[in-house]
Amino acid sequence: MSKKLLKSGAIVSVMTLVSRVLGLIRDVVIANLMGAGSSADVFIFANKIPNFLRRLFAEGAFAQAFVPVLTEYQQKNTPEETRELLAKVAGTLGGIVSVVTLLGVVASPILAALFAGGWFYDWLNDGPNAEKFELASLMLKITFPYLWFITFTALAGSILNTRGKFAVSAFTPVFLNITIIVAALYFAPTMEQPELALAWGVFTGGLVQFLFQLPFLLRENSLVKPSWGWNHPGVVKIRTLMIPALFGVSVSQINLLFDTFIASFLMTGSISWLYYSDRLLEFPLGLFGIAIATVILPALSKKHVDDKGTGFSDTMDWGVRAILLLGVPAMLGLIILAQPMLMVLFMRGAFSVTDVEMASYSLVAYGCGLLSFMMIKVLAPGYFSRQDTKTPVKYGIIAMVSNMIFNIIFAIPFGYVGLAIATSMSALLNAALLYRGLHIAGVYRFSRGTLVFFLKVVIATALMAALLITTLPVQSLWLEMSMMLKVLTLLKLIASGAGVYLLSLVIMGLRPWKMKRQS
Repeated sequence: MSKKLLKSGAIVSVMTLVSRVLGLIRDVVIANLMGAGSSADVFIFANKIPNFLRRLFAEGAFAQAFVPVLTEYQQKNTPEETRELLAKVAGTLGGIVSVVTLLGVVASPILAALFAGGWFYDWLNDGPNAEKFELASLMLKITFPYLWFITFTALAGSILNTRGKFAVSAFTPVFLNITIIVAALYFAPTMEQPELALAWGVFTGGLVQFLFQLPFLLRENSLVKPSWGWNHPGVVKIRTLMIPALFGVSVSQINLLFDTFIASFLMTGSISWLYYSDRLLEFPLGLFGIAIATVILPALSKKHVDDKGTGFSDTMDWGVRAILLLGVPAMLGLIILAQPMLMVLFMRGAFSVTDVEMASYSLVAYGCGLLSFMMIKVLAPGYFSRQDTKTPVKYGIIAMVSNMIFNIIFAIPFGYVGLAIATSMSALLNAALLYRGLHIAGVYRFSRGTLVFFLKVVIATALMAALLITTLPVQSLWLEMSMMLKVLTLLKLIASGAGVYLLSLVIMGLRPWKMKRQS
């Protein structure tokens, strides 16, 4: 692949790594403070709803529709016309999100009833989870304005990404993690309900992220005065692309919300166990999958606009190989080291060994779908960069309906673990459909070289897995270790596994650090 894309991918990965590490520290602090009890369930729920809408209005559907159109404007229109587009988009998107945010704050009890039906049912019937519903309604009023801040943050990030300034938007989430950590350590202990301090941490984090982006927009001459422009040609094109993408790009988030709804009827801790395991899944997904997708969408959009031969397919191929190279070992490593990682990161304070065991089951189930989640991040831009948002919607509907069916099938015998199994299976189906659509359209097909590359990655990963399985201490030994020894043992396992994996690739003739696009 071109050095520019490799450099951009590396920058995003490094910035994302900083953010994800702080995100893990944030979750460690939350686990220590609240464990996997009722308060943790409610905070996770109250944080999940605005984050779901964030994917719809900001980082997900909007970015996928906005980046290709902005790229086209920057290459084919004057700078004045591009600035006008930015002003109209900011005003129109901001107006809509302002109304949604206001409605969300006012109607927080209705949202809590819709997405946490089990708690609402107990509230109506004086059940054991009645207080969860009341607390969730209150916390949503505090966390919901985060949607407004993060929407403009995502708009700014999309603009900077099209200008090749990837580091700023990749680093911005660091501030959310810092504010929540500060709230948990310094404000939560002084409050009667410590979870409310975390909610205010989310609110403050959104505000800081928004303010952080403004100087960089000013430097790029892209800080404009928002104005309403529903009928502006560029806005029409973006919303035409965005409306179907609202559903298609957020299938996994809708599935997670559906999981939360079902989990509200299950035992206390189910939402928290799913959350902590999902957070560990998000670490490699954000570090590798989202980072690669972030840099590949503008590149694919330019290739489509320029229409230069096989450049589009070659860029897709590079993205797929990068995902295979990083995703396959990350998936198997996550599955094998599930319990040790949960012990090292979360087993302290209110988070018990029982919570580790329960969360590890859902982590294994989620881990099985990691490669599929990452593939979706790379295959979907193959449609969005060509301004085709309708096709992924069809596949998204199929995947979401399938997830609901899988939930019913697996949740009854396996409880919350069945929800994780269903999510992974629907992700596999979604990824398969996305590739099949690109293949049939003749847009992208796995090259023979990529298939050989995948085979070598699988062999190297199998050798890595064999080493981890044979050297992994049993649970009783982990429990006897001091925290420092646990950390050192886990780091040793990860380092030795990575070493065997890389050495195996080198022996088979692959040089991961020299990945280039085939000419």
